Amino acid sequence: MMDSEIVWTPSEAQKKASAMWAFSQRAGFEGDYPALLDWSIREPEAFHALLWDALGIVGDKGEAAFRAGPTIKDAQFYPGARLNYAENLLQSRDAAPAIIAHRDDGTRREISRAALYDEVSRMVQALRAAGVDQGDRVAAIVTHDIEAIIGYLATAAIGAIWSSCSPDFGPEGASDRLCQIDPKILIAVAGYGYGGKRIDVTPAIRAVAEGTRLEKIVVIGDGVPETLSGLPAIALADWLAPFAPGEIAFNRLPFDTPLAILYSSGTTGKPKCITHSGGGLLIQHKKEQVLHCDLKPGENFFYFTTCGWMMWNWQVSGLASGATLVTFDGNPFHPAPNALIDLIDAEDIAIFGTSAKYIDACNKAGLKPRETHRLEKLRLILSTGSPLIAPSFDYIYRDWKADLLLASISGGTDICACFLGGNPLLPVRRGELQCALLGMDVDTLDDEGHPVSGAPGEFVCRNAHLSMPVRFWGDPDGKRYHESYFARFPGIWAHGDYVEKRPSGGFIIHGRSDTTLNPGGVRIGTAEIYRQTETIPQIGEAIAVGQDIAGDQRVILFVTMRDGAALDEALEKTIRARIRSGASPRHVPARIIAVAAIPRTRSGKISEIAVRDVIHGRPVKNTTALTNPEALDLYRDLPQLRD
Repeated sequence: MMDSEIVWTPSEAQKKASAMWAFSQRAGFEGDYPALLDWSIREPEAFHALLWDALGIVGDKGEAAFRAGPTIKDAQFYPGARLNYAENLLQSRDAAPAIIAHRDDGTRREISRAALYDEVSRMVQALRAAGVDQGDRVAAIVTHDIEAIIGYLATAAIGAIWSSCSPDFGPEGASDRLCQIDPKILIAVAGYGYGGKRIDVTPAIRAVAEGTRLEKIVVIGDGVPETLSGLPAIALADWLAPFAPGEIAFNRLPFDTPLAILYSSGTTGKPKCITHSGGGLLIQHKKEQVLHCDLKPGENFFYFTTCGWMMWNWQVSGLASGATLVTFDGNPFHPAPNALIDLIDAEDIAIFGTSAKYIDACNKAGLKPRETHRLEKLRLILSTGSPLIAPSFDYIYRDWKADLLLASISGGTDICACFLGGNPLLPVRRGELQCALLGMDVDTLDDEGHPVSGAPGEFVCRNAHLSMPVRFWGDPDGKRYHESYFARFPGIWAHGDYVEKRPSGGFIIHGRSDTTLNPGGVRIGTAEIYRQTETIPQIGEAIAVGQDIAGDQRVILFVTMRDGAALDEALEKTIRARIRSGASPRHVPARIIAVAAIPRTRSGKISEIAVRDVIHGRPVKNTTALTNPEALDLYRDLPQLRD
């Protein structure tokens, strides 16, 4: 293998001004990142002790920073620590802006650090008055806006557990997630705007209410709509009205106390409820943001995300570093394709986070911000969700800005953080993620568990890492947790990506190695699609796979038809509408193709991986596991998949 072309290199002055350089000096490595990374893996106690101090974590560290266990699942970080996530994010109480919130209708709102503290204190009082205590769940169907962040921090201050969905999930998508955790309170928007349209969220609210024992529904916006009559709903303003701002009694808790529940894609049934700790998310996020992104106090920090994606939790943690969060809710190309680029200039954004799909869409739209915008403060672009292809590196450095760090980052909901990402000490190579992040002992393996060199392999992590899930909610014996990450290679975290290690120390991600779909960089599950197709009488069976195309992935749905039925334009429209309303717009297939048969394993399961390999021209590894391997011929060289 040849090293990829270097497209940007930090100057010596830029390196030495970074927090990563300062951290490496404290560890005794003077800017040598490979040596620092190796030390962070070999000496976890020393590394995590220094990390707590260098990041300025508020709380009691305890006597030990790391304690090994029989397996990496049993390892303990900061076993004697006491801390509170929200307390660390609300340290500053001055007039500087904490959040600048934008919507695609042109709305701009701003809240200072002092006002944010006050509003969180009021919501803490309201939650406590409603009986919310440590360990209770607070669910949310919310847009990426100020109120969502207030709700998250108030929940965290108490020691309760937050779990949010984006409002673009349909009723089944929302209820499949939130009903599993039995929340006491639901905070929700009754509707939201997207691209000039108003979308009603009350069917999703009702679905959650009917599947749980909610004691209160708190509605963000202008009162409670009549469509929620009969439910225990109250407007947010009315709910908070009795409470005046005051001091928050932050509940300092052990490191691994649950803070947030996120959800898997739902590939094999209802989404798994991935439970993350407050200590894990706080320190992992701050490590990534302060050291790997060089996020500084007072900088304006933007990420385009929804409250159903882990990047929302990740961005919110930027408050712990004294950054100002710039948020955006709505269509990123509304009212014009350059809407978010305008935002970079309008708010002097220093760190701009987005998806690989957005960068590709800007390129295809012919946008050249270098010619039309100042981009004066912009110094770091973060891209995640799907692999950032090499031409997108060319596009950014040619048509955006020559002197900035373009960091493709990768991790996922499973760890609510990153395994791979950027580094202010290292050059950027075309098409590569720069490095493994500190404390992450990652590798690529073949099917037998041997390290792979010169080719893609299964991406794994050999050591315990800060934000490994505490557990899956509703998985008392830990069986689903174990099967999700540790069954493939015993004792090693298997992440489900095909990744190639590069001689440079960087990585190239080639896509998913499991059946999770990844259109537009948002991981979704096939089971949620099947639940909708099963309701359509003309369809016999269905199988959904992701097709990699032009650096992105699109959903392909294959269906068998019942006797006498035909897949025509009207039925395709029905299928798409059913999936859109019952799951989400992201689940809607780009192509729907009728086939005569669907391949199945000998245990009766449909074989999504085999179909995916066939449509990509890859060999199917184990056709003997199929009862009808001849069915694979139906999926080869289909003209519908060529454009």
